[in-house]
Order: sequence, then C-alpha cells, then structure tokens
Amino acid sequence: MIDETIEEIRRMQTHSSSVVAVKATAALRELLDRDYRNVEAYERDLERNAGALRRANPSHASLHKAMREVVDGVLGEARTVEEAKARTRQVIDRVTEDIETGKRRAAAEAAETFEDGETFLTHDFSSTVLEAIETAAADGCHLTGYVTEARPRYLGRKTARRLAEMDRVDPHLAVDSAAGYLLDRCDRVIVGMDCIVEDTLYNRVGTFPLAAAADVADVPVTVVGSQSKIIEDDFVFENESRPPAEVIREPVEGVEIENPAYDATPMSLIDEVVTDRGTYDD
Repeated sequence: MIDETIEEIRRMQTHSSSVVAVKATAALRELLDRDYRNVEAYERDLERNAGALRRANPSHASLHKAMREVVDGVLGEARTVEEAKARTRQVIDRVTEDIETGKRRAAAEAAETFEDGETFLTHDFSSTVLEAIETAAADGCHLTGYVTEARPRYLGRKTARRLAEMDRVDPHLAVDSAAGYLLDRCDRVIVGMDCIVEDTLYNRVGTFPLAAAADVADVPVTVVGSQSKIIEDDFVFENESRPPAEVIREPVEGVEIENPAYDATPMSLIDEVVTDRGTYDD
C-alpha cells in the first residue's frame, strides 16, 4: 500500500493536496501489520516510509506536515513495538481527522463570505472552494461563477461541471487568457491554496497572473484552505515540472517545453485568507 501510494502521489493521480496527505497518512497503517524485533527497528521503518511518502511530492506542504506529525508523535514515546503501533494508530486517526475537519470548517467559513447575487471568478479545481459555494447556494445565495480552464490539464472544466450540478449557481467556462476580460464582471476572485509559506501563496499555475490582473482591476482576491496549509517552519516549497506531452503531444525540435505545476503569488496581491480558524485580511 505504501509503495502504491508513493507512485500515485508521484503521478499526481490525486491532485488535491489534502486528499494526498490523508492517503499518505492512511498508507502508514501498513506498518501495523509488519513484524519488528524491537521498537527501534519499528521507529526506523516508520521514519523511512514517512520520508519516502513526503518526498513523493515535495510541493505539498500538507503532506510534509502530516508525515512530520506522525513521526514526531510516535518517536521516543513507546517502550515496546505494540505500544509504538498503538500510538501510531492513534496519531494517524488524529492527523487524518484534523485534515478532513479543517477542510470542512474552512469551507463553512468561506461559505459565510458569499453574498446573494455575487459574481465570482475561480481558477483550477479546489474541493474546498466548491464546498463553500455549494453551502452558500444551499443557504439561499444566487451566484454567478466564472471558471478558467486551468490548462493544460483542464481541471477548471471539472469545476464548471460541478457548479452546473448546484442549484442557484450559474456557471461560465472560459480560457485562462480571458481572465482579464472577465474581471470587470466579477465581485471577487476566489481560489484554493496548495500552501502559504511566509509571504508567498503557492497554488496551481495561473494563479499569479490572475491575482496580478485582479489587483490592477481592483477586484479583491480571496484564498481558501485549512490552517494546516499555512507553513511557518523549515518547509521549502519545490515546484514540479509536469510532462511536456500535456502541453503538446508531439515534441518540437529545438523547443523546450515548460510545464510547471504551480506558481508563486506574493501575499501582497491577496486581500483575505479564509481558513478553519476564521478570516484574515492580508
């Protein structure tokens, strides 16, 4: 299970960083079925596998934090293998619950920020943002949503389809380069987050130019995500280069294809951050 999860994370079959963190944390349960000579051997294996899962995608801060919390919660806390396994089970349950609860609460907090008749612009696919929109609409808000495609993986199309399933939401899909054209119709931009590290928001590529355009157009930008994605320790974000075939199927001789997964947006372009602990004006 651990090896399969590592490979899945590397291929980014699961694109939500929260879901990735939950999957990786759950994968560590495999160690509970292994035999160990002593608690030291168990702790070494836990550290090794948690490290391998973390390295599978060094851009996911929530994955980094989850693996660290599991290891820190177990190492040096037990005298026997069985005690260490019992503690691992408890920490896994707590970390998983914290991630899932934080995501739900962040969505609930963000839902409260919507107003009836609001028009918003969103980018890519954020399950937390979608849950917030769905909750706001269910509570009676009539909303108009513009969605950029988020090329080259077109995850914005998935967002538009989800919005089309919601009552009281009128969705519109546009190419990424139309964002500036659409902003004068919008009350705000609302996006999710991969993570915030110090003064920088890291999110799906295309977020930076959207936020910059919104700043010029004087349209506020809201970022939504759980508090666990805001990092204040030694985490160093590492971007990922996606396969060139996502951009162009047949290689072009003499042309190097650039396909970064994320970009970096200065927090000075963000007006508010909504987490499970409330709303913060930047």
